[in-house]
Amino acid sequence: METKLNELRSDSRGVSPVIGVVLMIAVVVILAAVVGAFATGIFGNQQQSPQAAFSLDDGTVTMDSGDSIPGDQLTVEGAGASAFDNDPVTAGSVATGATDGNTDGQITVTWTSADGGQSAVLASFDVSTGTT
Repeated sequence: METKLNELRSDSRGVSPVIGVVLMIAVVVILAAVVGAFATGIFGNQQQSPQAAFSLDDGTVTMDSGDSIPGDQLTVEGAGASAFDNDPVTAGSVATGATDGNTDGQITVTWTSADGGQSAVLASFDVSTGTT
């Protein structure tokens, strides 16, 4: 009986699985924290793209409403960068000469951040119909 008791005290087979489970839980918690931090934008200096509405009529893109945007941050497909008639671009500003430069059936208005690190398509028009 004494040997059986000593054998049970020295048996450490159950320790390894417990440590493994604890380590796996710690890894999952750390991974969730990192993913959550990236999703909420904690890491990096991310700039939100401006909000604006544009319309297209016979190769002329007009900003209908939205945020004031520096003209050098907007590109109109076919018309090029700084195509708008005033800087900053505000409601009522127009850019002429918009064409389907890459023949994909779309004319796009693209915003690029001042440092060039981010960009977003603010408007995309179907060439055949002129609608977004």
